[in-house]
Amino acid sequence: MGAGWAIAMGPCFGCGRVFGFHPHHVPSFPHPDTGEREPVCGECMAEVNRRRVARGDAPWPIHPDAYEPTPAAEL
Repeated sequence: MGAGWAIAMGPCFGCGRVFGFHPHHVPSFPHPDTGEREPVCGECMAEVNRRRVARGDAPWPIHPDAYEPTPAAEL
């Protein structure tokens, strides 16, 4: 049997919308109450990076596979 593909699903830390992501590559930030890393959707990351660039900071890097399925064997 070959390895399948999987994608994690969860709410975005920024907007709360449920989205799919690669659990090892998705941008995430620590929750201020729990310290656990929470995933951030592509739309929110685009907004975060627009604001960072506008104030002269470098954008946060986003892995090219951040919002893509992953081989199930990697999970």
